[in-house]
Order: sequence, then structure tokens, then C-alpha cells
Amino acid sequence: MFMMSLAICAWWYLDVLARPAGAAVWPALAYDTVLFGIFAAHHSVFARDAVKAWIARAIPPPLIRSVFVWTASVLLVAVCALWQPIGGAVYNVTGARAWLHAAVQVAGVWLIAGSVRAIDALELAGIRHGSAGGPLQITGPYRWVRHPLYLGWMIALFGAAHMTASRLTFAAISSLYLVVAIPWEERSLAREFPGEYRAYQQRVRWRVLPYVY
Repeated sequence: MFMMSLAICAWWYLDVLARPAGAAVWPALAYDTVLFGIFAAHHSVFARDAVKAWIARAIPPPLIRSVFVWTASVLLVAVCALWQPIGGAVYNVTGARAWLHAAVQVAGVWLIAGSVRAIDALELAGIRHGSAGGPLQITGPYRWVRHPLYLGWMIALFGAAHMTASRLTFAAISSLYLVVAIPWEERSLAREFPGEYRAYQQRVRWRVLPYVY
């Protein structure tokens, strides 16, 4: 489910969101924002300690991460299937500039891959049960910014050579969610790794974008 949802999302972004569309801008924008908000709410609510404790009473602890990933995967596919396209193209570059944009997107995918590799892809997917109290992962791209996975996502989405209004909307909404969610995530990490995460924050100053945020 995890890999299938990622593959569907990649195909959807590369193919479906590149197609011309004639939907009205504001109604579609409002609808898509609410639609992605449901997907985002699942991530934020599920991450709360009180919710985890409540879920643990019904689901065996080793399966909690898997259930989270299964649910998130289904919701991601639903976002792709129910998304309302927004008409128009923002820009469409060709030639050498298109190759430059492709290189930027490849760099974003490389950053995502390096970030996932550092935190264990199988644990992220809910296949391998992580051990409680494991070490804080601060190697690889985590030496540059504290959330390189999010930075890679933004680079890959905003780096498109053919930027349609639909692509820009998805990139903006998903990136905005990540920026809003980061403080909550960091508070959870600070509770899980008391002292250690504070020291990491002082050593790696920037959350996502060096010298900006």
C-alpha cells in the first residue's frame, strides 16, 4: 500500500496534473485545500501522544505504525483520485532551462532518498517495528537542515519545467502543511529525545531552508 500510493502520487503529479484543465479557480482551490486538509489532519492528529495512547488500547503496539501507514496511503490515493484540476499554465520552459529544472527535481528526489535512508525506510513504511528509545538520526542530509525530507519534497514539486496551476496548487498546499506541522513535530521530538534534540537544534540551526527557515 505504501509503495503503491507513492507510485500513484508520482504518476498523478507527472501526468494528470500536467494536463490542461478548465475548472474554475476559486471553487476548485477551496475544495482541494479541504481535501488535502483531511489527509494532513490524519498525520497531525495521529502523531499526538494522547491519540496514540487511545489507539494502543484497540491495536497491538507493533501494528500502530502499520495502521498509520495504511490509512495515510489510502488517503493519499483518495487525494489523487478526488482532486479538482485548476486550469491554466503558470510557465512552460524548454531547452536548456528545462534540463536545469529536471536537475533541480532530481536533486529533490535524491534528498528525499537520502533522508529516508538515514531514518530506515522499512520502519517509515511500517514494515519493521522500530525500537523505542532508539537513537536520534542526525546523519546524512540531517546535518544540513533538520527536515531535509520536507526540503526535498518542496524542491521536487516546485522544480517542474512545466508548471500548471494544478501542480502549483498541490505544491503550495502540501508545502504549507509541512511548514505548519514542523513546530508540532519538533515538540514531539524534544519530548522523545530530551536534551539530545535541543542540542541538535542548536547545532543545526535551520529547519527546512538554510538561512531562511
